[in-house]
Amino acid sequence: MANLKEIRIRIASVQSTQKITSAMKMVSAAKLRRAQNAILTLRPYSNKLTEILGNIASSDTQDNPLAEVRPINNVLVVLIASNKGLCGGFNSNIIKHTEHLLSHDLAQPHKNNNVQFLCIGKRVSDYVRNKQYPCIGCYDHLLDNPSFEDIANIADGFMNDYTTKKYDKIIIVYNEFKNAATQVLTDSQYLPIPTTMGKIQTSKVDYIFEPDKDTLYQSLIPKIMKVRLYKCLLDSIASEHGARMTAMHKATENANELIKSLNLTYNKLRQSSITNEIIEIVSGANALNA
Repeated sequence: MANLKEIRIRIASVQSTQKITSAMKMVSAAKLRRAQNAILTLRPYSNKLTEILGNIASSDTQDNPLAEVRPINNVLVVLIASNKGLCGGFNSNIIKHTEHLLSHDLAQPHKNNNVQFLCIGKRVSDYVRNKQYPCIGCYDHLLDNPSFEDIANIADGFMNDYTTKKYDKIIIVYNEFKNAATQVLTDSQYLPIPTTMGKIQTSKVDYIFEPDKDTLYQSLIPKIMKVRLYKCLLDSIASEHGARMTAMHKATENANELIKSLNLTYNKLRQSSITNEIIEIVSGANALNA
């Protein structure tokens, strides 16, 4: 059994850790508030644009090069995670799901070494680097300062690569934000544009195009695709802060329970030590009187 000094040292260590996790929880809560406001503000706008995009894409797929479905030979997988850890299974779930995709849905392209990656977040960048998977770029800085202009440039590259047939499919793997305690792991088909999106599954709108459809494709659809990618990034950032806040809350509670248990053990051991000392004193006194 540990002595009193060892238990006191361990209690102090756990208390120090508890202060750190509690501070990290408060920091994540503050960051979550800002990130949550950003994604909740963008989401209705993005969802409506996505619905419009789905209707436009399904109205006449042949006229839309971004909706052209072709045999899948070359695939780009966009991974969005975090730069830091201590956020529960936030990063590991992305990695596990990616491995699942490579072994099932993308098994044939992966076997032919035709699956490439674009990483946003140091954790997935390290994962792709360690696995020696083909990587076309890492944009870890976007998580600290999310910029629509930077995302727009990346989205332009995606659309250009798809129309030039460099890739036959582009998938985004990220965590969709639901609330502080819930993040939904999602793999979303970015390109080709899915023809079943939003409310189009239950209703289809017959649009009257003004100006002509080609002009609309060249102006509106690229903007919608940029907003979609930006939404995925904001979803992931909010999910990260929510996951970290939840993980630090649980860590703080576990530290509190451990401190209680250690204090109970310490008090029992101290009481036992005092009892033994009293017995020794009484026994010594009795021996002198005898």
